[in-house]
Amino acid sequence: MALLAAVLLIIGSAYAKINFGLPSAVKNTVKKLQSKTTAVISSVISYATNWSSVSAGYYHTLAVKTNGTLWAWGCNSTCQLGLGDTTDRLTPTQVGTATNWSSVSGGTWHTLAIKTNGTLWAWGNNNQSQLGLGDTTTRTIPTQVGIATNWSSVFGRSEHTLAVKTNGTLWAWGNNSLGQLGLGDTTTRTTPTQVGTAANWSSVSGGWVHTLAVKTDGTLWAWGYNGDYQLGLDDTTTRTTPTQVEIATNWSSVFRGGDYTLAVKTNGTLWAWGYNIYYQLGLGDTAIRTTPTQVGVATNWSSGSGSLYHTLAVKTDGTLWAWGKNDYGQLGLGDTMTRTIPTRVP
Repeated sequence: MALLAAVLLIIGSAYAKINFGLPSAVKNTVKKLQSKTTAVISSVISYATNWSSVSAGYYHTLAVKTNGTLWAWGCNSTCQLGLGDTTDRLTPTQVGTATNWSSVSGGTWHTLAIKTNGTLWAWGNNNQSQLGLGDTTTRTIPTQVGIATNWSSVFGRSEHTLAVKTNGTLWAWGNNSLGQLGLGDTTTRTTPTQVGTAANWSSVSGGWVHTLAVKTDGTLWAWGYNGDYQLGLDDTTTRTTPTQVEIATNWSSVFRGGDYTLAVKTNGTLWAWGYNIYYQLGLGDTAIRTTPTQVGVATNWSSGSGSLYHTLAVKTDGTLWAWGKNDYGQLGLGDTMTRTIPTRVP
């Protein structure tokens, strides 16, 4: 049931952004999906007991089952579901026949996934080479990225992608107009390109055009666009290479927001910074934070996910919490009232 709640709220996250730069042709499709998807997904997933992980793109959702199969549903206007067509799906539909999928990440209009053999696959929109295939051609089905077999994790965002290999190296490709790839310039990369020479990267995440990553030594690093202080560096200067955020060495994980950032420390505390017009930082006000600021006093935060204007997070006791903008009911609290601090989801 916890995964069901997460799926429904992630879907709400996408629908909440219905008027944010979406082509009018797709907008009409999404509106139709909005009225049906939640009920359908609730009825389907609530009976399934073998879901392993889930990820959401802009208007599409993907999930891996414990049997290694990959499933997709939602908007499919740019082939982001990987089903060989552009037909939307209202219920989970299996992607191919492979049974060795390990993890998946939904970008805005593209998708990335890793198999248990360490290979990386990509499909969907590729206008900025975010698929890493050396061109800008959209792919309608999963297509292998290079020949490497040591990919560990992958993160897809707006028009760029980042991934970590099992040897701890970090790789980036796609749009780089604001230095979000961390390669010291603003040149787009069409294939995976190593970020620096460090071999101790642990995980990576990011917002629309900024990126955050944690190293195995517990340090936190940020780069890309910084107009709303989303890098946590106490200024609005864009960075084109990884820059350490403060001096703490106990960062555990970081998760995305649109133009803001949240991260969890090894002591279970939750920290937030950046854009805050709709209370998405959970600090009780709308003031921008220029550096990491602790959210409440709880010490049992585990993970979370941020959208454009709202945030969801899970505690180690399995409870789900939400805050920020709620005009489409995306917080899952039974109303459309904005929340200024973390509020438990029933």
